[in-house]
Amino acid sequence: MKLKQRVVLLAILLVIFIFTKVFLIDNLDTSAANREDQRAFHRMMTGLRVELAPKLDHTLQSPWEIAAQWVVPREVYPEETPELGAIMHAMATKKIIKADVGYKGTQLKALLILEGGQKVVFKPKRILGFRRAPLVVGRFVNLRTEIKPVATEQLLSTFLIVGNNTCFYGKCYYCRETEPACADGDTMEGSVTLWLPDVWPLQKHRHPWGRTYREGKLARWEYDESYCDAVKKTSPYDSGPRLLDIIDTSVFDYLIGNADRHHYESFQDDEGASMLILLDNAKSFGNPSLDERSILAPLYQCCIIRVSTWNRLNYLKNGVLKSALKFAMAHDPISPVLSDPHLDAVDQRLLSVLATVKQCTDQFGMDTVLVEDRMPLSHL
Repeated sequence: MKLKQRVVLLAILLVIFIFTKVFLIDNLDTSAANREDQRAFHRMMTGLRVELAPKLDHTLQSPWEIAAQWVVPREVYPEETPELGAIMHAMATKKIIKADVGYKGTQLKALLILEGGQKVVFKPKRILGFRRAPLVVGRFVNLRTEIKPVATEQLLSTFLIVGNNTCFYGKCYYCRETEPACADGDTMEGSVTLWLPDVWPLQKHRHPWGRTYREGKLARWEYDESYCDAVKKTSPYDSGPRLLDIIDTSVFDYLIGNADRHHYESFQDDEGASMLILLDNAKSFGNPSLDERSILAPLYQCCIIRVSTWNRLNYLKNGVLKSALKFAMAHDPISPVLSDPHLDAVDQRLLSVLATVKQCTDQFGMDTVLVEDRMPLSHL
């Protein structure tokens, strides 16, 4: 099995629903609290089941119009989404009318136009989303009959045959003709990511805890334990939700093993108020035995975390996270999405996150470390 495990489909739903639909006060050990835990868990598990239904019976709008209307500064789609199954079904089945090389980046991807004019990004076998990410769905694509007839010359020039398999290598920083992505025969398994509406242009930011990617040269955060104090004095991290978004993201990245968050996107001209949008999670779920603790540097250096995030993390311990992930992925058409070693690793990493927060609360106190979500935020 390749280093990159098959990571795709409903992944946008997994962490989204698990981390944002569960609201529970932690450290309540009474039997009444335990019974409420059980009821909340069943409600969450029910909410994770999304059927890919083909029809939108109650509206004349296209699935693309509905999805475009969902986007607001702090979420890509609302918590209650009865049309979600139909939109994901359209992403997985609508006819491809044009195919081109993907936008610039380090990983192989193709830009597709689906029937109705919707842009999507196709990535061979890998992606994991978050609620702060565009919708993602798995899809089997026949490269010979669905892609090549509608491909641009630029994309078509990167196709080749290896053995009996159709392959392509596209255009990207690491794309090489000697390392193409190959279908099984003509059929390739991958993910389709919904393009955000053009009315929401994105702005790219360097991650304050990014690595240098230069041998022998450390980033400041890697040797300066007071680095967070400097970040808190820099816009947009000196006020508003952005610093807490960075810390939420560090928890997410640690759980999925993504040590490559060197940049991130937000909506343009947001003055730090919009969400941190997670568009690149490709380097995740590599070695399940490797825990890169430095991914949590924003958490253990700043020692603050949202109350709601802390409560959800506590709710997901004792095997709940693994069970919820397996449940949500069980009906995926390209299941299994994650291998058992990766599911076990996510559960173990969760315990490390909880232990890190406890170290912070032991040192600074709960009132300092746990930050209310909607309070006026000033980190100075």
